[in-house]
Amino acid sequence: MQHKFRVLFSFVVLAGAMTTTGFAAEKTEALLKTIKSVGDRGQGNLAATRAQRALSKVDAAELPTILQAFKGADPLASNWLRGAVESIADRELKQGGKLPVSELVAFVVERKNVPRARRLAFELLQRVDGKKAESLVPAMLDDPSPELRREAVSRLIDAAKGLEDEGNKEGATTVYSKALSGAVEDDQVKAIVAPLKKLGTKVDLPRHFGFLTQWSIVGPFDNRDRVGFAAVYPPEKSVDLKASYKGQLGDVKWAPISTGDDYGLVDIAKKIKNYKGSTMYATADFFSDRKQTVEIRIGTPNSWKLWVNGKLKFAREEYHRGMKLDQYKVQAIELEPGRNAILFKICQNEQTDSWAQRYQFQIRVCDTTGTAILSDDKLRTSLREQPTSKRRLAVK
Repeated sequence: MQHKFRVLFSFVVLAGAMTTTGFAAEKTEALLKTIKSVGDRGQGNLAATRAQRALSKVDAAELPTILQAFKGADPLASNWLRGAVESIADRELKQGGKLPVSELVAFVVERKNVPRARRLAFELLQRVDGKKAESLVPAMLDDPSPELRREAVSRLIDAAKGLEDEGNKEGATTVYSKALSGAVEDDQVKAIVAPLKKLGTKVDLPRHFGFLTQWSIVGPFDNRDRVGFAAVYPPEKSVDLKASYKGQLGDVKWAPISTGDDYGLVDIAKKIKNYKGSTMYATADFFSDRKQTVEIRIGTPNSWKLWVNGKLKFAREEYHRGMKLDQYKVQAIELEPGRNAILFKICQNEQTDSWAQRYQFQIRVCDTTGTAILSDDKLRTSLREQPTSKRRLAVK
């Protein structure tokens, strides 16, 4: 009888624990749903704020669930989720508790998880098991998360510097080159390229970043009083590299323009002329060996529009607000197998201020991490005999 009572008591305790765990999980899921439901104009903000406070009090065992919730969360919700994760971790460690290390490791190494959440999980690992976190770094050199990839590149840069200080030039060159293979952020690329140059190795930066350096350009067309941005000039209807158009100052024709700039800068003001109140069009072919999705990243201080294979992908009417690498990221560009036509419209205004004289652009093709995707030169050669003078670019 006593034995039966013990078995029954144990079952009740276990069932109670399971019920409590299940209730806690349901509560966490409900809180996560509330946080992720906040609107972009603040709808549901009060409820989300309360949910975040409650979420910050759940058990540390729920951390993997919260990290998974980053999927589909907008930037505001992601910030709230991060705050909850940090609060839970701080509280648990302050009380002498533990974090779910094995689950955090599994979350970090699963590349399909949201990059920002993976980075956060990695930071938690660094706090509780630095050795384990460090063991994951070498495999991050080609990671789809730029933030985690940065860790691997940083370690290799440090290792290369050590070899360089020891006088091992060959070893340093090898390690710097390996670091460069994973580097996608400009500051790290520069930290690698400079010592490589000193060691006698020149880096093809336009190729590393995927800049387009060979263009055909035509213009100027009118943009006085900023009419050109909305105007539909002939190149937007079709690109015929043999055609002549009526431009702002007379007839204009397509002409080749190239750049040897390390960062693919096409400087219209220097290479042609700084036509004030004007519009120019530049076109380039990109050859792909398959159907693929890419990003086209643009830097320019001028107003612009971008078409790919005749479809308008993005436009920005803004003048002289600065320029930087990857200033604009046009995402989810679908390239077709073979030739893909890129058309870029750039507008200069009539400002006379010294800081408003730049008339330039840089464009590169890459994946979501910033790793270059290069045009297939072999495919370009094989298609050379096919007609190239005309490309239909219907405005859509």
